[in-house]
Amino acid sequence: MKFKILREKIKQAVSVAEKITGKDTSLAILGNIMLKAEDNRLSVIATNLETGIIWDLLAKTETAGSAVLSAGIFSGLISSLPGSTLLIDKKNDTISVIDGKTKSNLISLPPEEFPTLPVIDGGDYFTVRADVFCRALAQVAGFSGTSSVKPEINGVCVVINGDNIKIVATDSFRLGEKKISAAGKGGLSKEYSIILPARAVREIMMVFGGIQKNIIIYLSDNQIMVDFSDDEGGDRSRIRFTSRLIDGEFPDYQAIIPDSHSAQIGFLKKEILFQLKPAQIFSGKNSEITVDVSVKDKTAKIASRAAEFGGYEGEMELITADGKDLSIVFNNRFLIDGLSAITGDECFFEFSGDDGPALLRTKNDDDFIYIIMPIKKY
Repeated sequence: MKFKILREKIKQAVSVAEKITGKDTSLAILGNIMLKAEDNRLSVIATNLETGIIWDLLAKTETAGSAVLSAGIFSGLISSLPGSTLLIDKKNDTISVIDGKTKSNLISLPPEEFPTLPVIDGGDYFTVRADVFCRALAQVAGFSGTSSVKPEINGVCVVINGDNIKIVATDSFRLGEKKISAAGKGGLSKEYSIILPARAVREIMMVFGGIQKNIIIYLSDNQIMVDFSDDEGGDRSRIRFTSRLIDGEFPDYQAIIPDSHSAQIGFLKKEILFQLKPAQIFSGKNSEITVDVSVKDKTAKIASRAAEFGGYEGEMELITADGKDLSIVFNNRFLIDGLSAITGDECFFEFSGDDGPALLRTKNDDDFIYIIMPIKKY
């Protein structure tokens, strides 16, 4: 194996691939990346057996071949070299990285021991803007669970029906749903509902979050592949990210979205956050705060109390208030999380009684809703 490549190109690919490598000491090979050179193309490959990446780069290949190198050491070496073009040459099990007058040698593991990444070749797919998809994932990802009993809530559910995409996460106590649209005509034979593991969500955002172009997402019953090709400026790079899916059925969350409300209030996000943040100090181990709404006075009182050291009381004016007065207890941290996820400052809370689910939305974004379950009062 012998090839020349621009250092910045391989540096970017190797840096990302390093983050996807596995840390399983019983399978030490997963802590490495594979380099595969052929046909003026270099593939940088990494996997942790749950997710994996193949990043193809333009290279000047003199001799085809492959090598398996320590991800951390190789990434650190590439980042530290000053040159613009690198010559990488393999002789037997030794990889030489030549940068001008400097030469570094690394030992390659046997390439045949490196796991083969499963790649979806054709089939059902949809197209979406990479940055739009990643922002939607980021908006709800923090609401997913960590349950050993319900693994189906330990990820993000993506429902694709034609041009409509819903991205949902829940831990059974709160739920976020973001709606986006596909970019152009896809190729789906049916409606899909898939559950992406939390790690896959983080890695998709890391790899594709800064790309303002379309990606193609291929689907199968137990796997997805996110595919991005960039021919701009003769770059001819391609990224394929694969992930297993969580096996199971996502909860029927539509059933808990209130279709009516007994009270609705409108308020400024910055005003309620001004109340919630000091209330958090006194909200105790269960992070409990009480919200008392007076429809007539168009006010909301927010209170928290810690028996051992004191309490907090505050009042905010509401923009609108309709329906019945109510007193409801929330997890304050969950409430702050939901408010932080929404865009825009003018918000609405719709309550279905003192102990029913409450719906939070913003005036300027009908495509995002946040559902929070109250803490029952005994």
